[in-house]
Amino acid sequence: MATRVLGSDRTDELLALIRERILVFDGAMGTMLQHRDLGPEDFGGAELEGCNENLVVTRPDVILDVHRAYLEAGADLIETDTFSGTPVVLSEYGLADRARELNRRAAELAVQAVADFPSFDRPRFVVGSMGPTNKAISVTGGITFEDLAAGFTEQARGLLEGGIDLFAVETCQDTRNTKAALMAVESVCRSAGVNRPLIVSGTIELNGTMLAGQTAEAFVASIEHVSPLAMGLNCATGPEFMTDHLRSVHEMASCGVSCYPNAGLPDEDGRYPETPGSLAAKLERFADAGWLNFVGGCCGTTEKHIAALAAMVEGKAPRQLPRARSTRVYFTGIDLVESTDDNRPLLVGERTNVLGSAKFRRLVNEESWDEAAEIGRAQVAAGAQIVDVCLTTTERDEIADIREFYERLTRSIKAPLMIDTTDPAAVELALSYSQGRAIVNSVNLEDGEERFEKICPLLRRYGAAAVVGTIDESPDDAQAFSRERKLEVALRSHKLLTGKYGLTDRDLVIDPLVFPAASGDAAYIGGAVETIEGLRLIKGALPHCRTVLGISNVSFGLPTAAREVVNSVFLYHCTKAGLDLAIVNSQGIERFAKIPAEVRQEAEDLLFNYPGGARSDDSDDFANAESSESSDLAPIAPIPRDWRRQTLEQRETINQRNIARLTERFRGVKRDRSKPSDDLPLDERLARYIIDGTRDGLTDDLDLKLAGGTAPLDIINGQLMVGMSEVGRLFNTNELIVAEVLQSAESMKAAVSHLEPHMEAGDAKARGKAVLATVKGDVHDIGKNLVEILLANNGFDVVDLGIKVPPERIVEACREHRPDAIGLSGLLVKSAHQMVVTAEDLRAAGIEAPILVGGAALSKKFTTTRIATAYGGPVIYCSDAMRGLDVMQKLVDHEEREALIEASGGASGGARSDDSDDFVLAKSSESSDLAPSKIRDDVDIPTPPDLDRHVVQHVDDLRDVWRFINPQMLYGKHMGMRGRIERLIEDRDPKVTALVEMMGKIQDEAEEWTRVTEVWRFFEAESEGNCLNIFEPGAESPIRTFVFPRQPKKDGLCLADYVLPAADGRRDTIAIFVVGAGDGVRERATADRSAGEYLRSHAIQSLAVETAEAAAERLHHRLRDLWGFPDPSEMTMKDRFRAQYRGKRFSPGYPACPDLEMQRDIWALLDPDEIGIHLTERLMMDPEASVSAIVFHHPDCRYFSAGGVLR
Repeated sequence: MATRVLGSDRTDELLALIRERILVFDGAMGTMLQHRDLGPEDFGGAELEGCNENLVVTRPDVILDVHRAYLEAGADLIETDTFSGTPVVLSEYGLADRARELNRRAAELAVQAVADFPSFDRPRFVVGSMGPTNKAISVTGGITFEDLAAGFTEQARGLLEGGIDLFAVETCQDTRNTKAALMAVESVCRSAGVNRPLIVSGTIELNGTMLAGQTAEAFVASIEHVSPLAMGLNCATGPEFMTDHLRSVHEMASCGVSCYPNAGLPDEDGRYPETPGSLAAKLERFADAGWLNFVGGCCGTTEKHIAALAAMVEGKAPRQLPRARSTRVYFTGIDLVESTDDNRPLLVGERTNVLGSAKFRRLVNEESWDEAAEIGRAQVAAGAQIVDVCLTTTERDEIADIREFYERLTRSIKAPLMIDTTDPAAVELALSYSQGRAIVNSVNLEDGEERFEKICPLLRRYGAAAVVGTIDESPDDAQAFSRERKLEVALRSHKLLTGKYGLTDRDLVIDPLVFPAASGDAAYIGGAVETIEGLRLIKGALPHCRTVLGISNVSFGLPTAAREVVNSVFLYHCTKAGLDLAIVNSQGIERFAKIPAEVRQEAEDLLFNYPGGARSDDSDDFANAESSESSDLAPIAPIPRDWRRQTLEQRETINQRNIARLTERFRGVKRDRSKPSDDLPLDERLARYIIDGTRDGLTDDLDLKLAGGTAPLDIINGQLMVGMSEVGRLFNTNELIVAEVLQSAESMKAAVSHLEPHMEAGDAKARGKAVLATVKGDVHDIGKNLVEILLANNGFDVVDLGIKVPPERIVEACREHRPDAIGLSGLLVKSAHQMVVTAEDLRAAGIEAPILVGGAALSKKFTTTRIATAYGGPVIYCSDAMRGLDVMQKLVDHEEREALIEASGGASGGARSDDSDDFVLAKSSESSDLAPSKIRDDVDIPTPPDLDRHVVQHVDDLRDVWRFINPQMLYGKHMGMRGRIERLIEDRDPKVTALVEMMGKIQDEAEEWTRVTEVWRFFEAESEGNCLNIFEPGAESPIRTFVFPRQPKKDGLCLADYVLPAADGRRDTIAIFVVGAGDGVRERATADRSAGEYLRSHAIQSLAVETAEAAAERLHHRLRDLWGFPDPSEMTMKDRFRAQYRGKRFSPGYPACPDLEMQRDIWALLDPDEIGIHLTERLMMDPEASVSAIVFHHPDCRYFSAGGVLR
């Protein structure tokens, strides 16, 4: 019988065990308690009913029974009944002051259960459960970081006193909450002089991120500093939706990996679908893949599930623990940014700095916090991947300003933070606002090791990196100037920080310092060269550390336009020397490749202290310069190339001369980076748009090229591809950085989009075959159809499998047709995750053809890190249909195919780092503490004519529906016309006129077969907090309740605010409708494509989609009439398109009500299946040309996003 020593450190024992076998967690405590049918008296009274944590006092026998059931089922670890055991949650029951006692008692019960259980074959462990509380600080607010940490500390202290073996910080939804819990555990263990292992488990929602926005990868990078025993995932979903996220944890974690999912996703009645057998079968995939060290169950699981899991893992090998910690360097906010040789340098936006930006300083002084945060957002929008923040000023209270500004900034940007302050208290406060791995700027040896002593403990506690300045105590050269001194100080700092202070190379970002080259101060001449060369020496000596420079310091004293050029040239040379991070104004840096050679030379003359006008070749000296420009240098010639060999007179003369030349050149000049010069030939201008990453004037020049008779494909494959080829060359030579390459890609996309409507059939370079499909659960196929048209029109054989295609059908088609490539399409985030599943199944079936993927929710990063990983073969992201054609052409060309596939396999990511929606829901349980918005409630309740359900199977007057079509959407969005369509129509633009005439003919025909259907009803309704209760006429209990998210801010909006609460016996009213116009459209469009009528096919589908939107607009117009507030007679259709009427309609899946689950309620209330509109398994409407909406009449209605956190 195994002997258990209470109170001992069992870390080594656990580490040994997880190397031998997969350990089994218990299942859900709450589910087991629900099965006991406990009443108020069991909890200690009605006021305590539902407080499971109090049962350890009132019904300890029940808790012991649950523990014993799980131990008998084969659990190796049982969790204490303390998931909500913090004072923060217990305060709702008036038990906050008993938190420590309840946690201690819960731990003692679990210890008792283990001690009483016979452990002949294996040891058992007690896990102290610490849930996330009911406050997600980054989403809902309502609590400070300090209060969270204090509550977790009280909980951890009780658990430790009760004798737990390890802690589990689980169901992590917000990494700020998680960090508070982790620091509490560390603090309690340190105070007690003991060590306890730690498991950290995040929860990823269906949208692919945690509630507060981080992905699994960002979560791992943000918490790995605590060196947990294991990290993993639990709760939220069943195992099928965890696959990709758990794979990411497995690939990144340097510790064990855990997974204990729910028993699937509950249905509307709260039932969980996964049986013990099905849950074990799905988790077996993870075990067989070698991803698991711990497995168990969360919500909905019982002892039967755990018994099945224990049997499943018996004899299976556990995940192998990495031998060493990874040397990869990540920085995280909500998003993750990895620093690699391929993406050097990462751009650090510098404008949120009171010492460097007059505008930012003014906004801070005015306390215009939202506008100040907008500066940070603009830096990110312009390409900054990290944002530097400095609020240090003698004029203000830095601590108070940090609270105000960081609260807003972290809700405005997803990028990691660089915290620029010297005050340790300010550093710690700022770090508490970062979900992820921030960078502290900076530490140095100016006062000896004092700053290391104060800041390093904070870095370790919060998992932050640090900028290490090459500054020490030297009375003569504190700020290291020479390359040798920079290396000397860097090495000394590195030795101290990695030895005495416990940091690692990946925690350090060395700053060799930048001195102004144009200040006129003789002491700084040559400083730019020394920085470049010092950087090179440091990277050679400390290759695993990162480096950073404040680039703009080098140009201080020059005119603004000259500064941008000098900064760019300096950045280019520093990048070649090994620079990893560059602190810049991302909105104001000139492209190196765009700078004329003569101007570039003048900037290099200044930086390297070369005599102006002389050639900067590789000779030792500048013997002679052009006499007209350098006759004044004759008295000091010959001039050594190396500034260190120049005399003081030579240095000063050359420096002053170079400053004067640049100042004169740029005096009064305002740089215009927006448009290539009209003096260039047209072909050169087209290439320059791509090289410069600009679009101003692009469409006009494309139209000029088209007017000259050049075919669109020839333009793409000619001038535009010349530009892209040059972009690639410049990137490979470090003359363009990643952010600039992405700008070029945007210009290329804009050009191709403009040319698409002009596409005509042409000969492809080669022939091949493609299988295309819209993935399972998705009905959107317009994008896929455009790809089919382009491929078929260029000689490719296309097998179109249609919409909602399951993986097994794609596998069958690939085996039958043996395509050169597979094309997968999908519109929504769920579709992107379905592509991962499809890729896994294709791989399992032995399919090896390259996969092309496209869709609005996709990015190159998601493609590379998720889909390609699942497939194990080439997966290529296609941003639009033209990219799909280009890729196919290369795939069937033997010479280009290998290079393309090799490149796709080595891709590092796409232009976006967010792989799903732009917001995270604040669920009702997380947002209930937010104060409701101040929407007025003194409005009259309009009375609808009836509360009956209305069904229209065929709207008679189709022409009247078409009056409500928005031409900007039909001709602009769908048909590709650029500009204001209304004005183009008035001006009789020939292209738009031809489109209107074509669409008119299609409408004439469509009257014979288009069927517009409607189902709608007015309902009585009452609001209750974030809930909207729907009633049958006169009923007391609601038949349905919509739960809407609330904006996570003061006076944040929620759709429920637009409905009045119950008062004076009167109820408010709403309307709900579903309309459609897609019956038979897909079949007709397919027939036209088969007949070669590509434009007509696309036009038919576009007309159907906009007909459905028009039907929604028309019905909403009628509902306003029926409600009793018709539109005024002077309202135009344009006003309606701008929603300038009373009330608004909101559709599930859009920003104010982003949860598609609401579709189920709409279907239950209206039964739209009767009019031929159905929900797919992923809650999208089929046919695609359908609209559902909830209509509110409140005069103050406006559109808004309920998103809590930007991702």
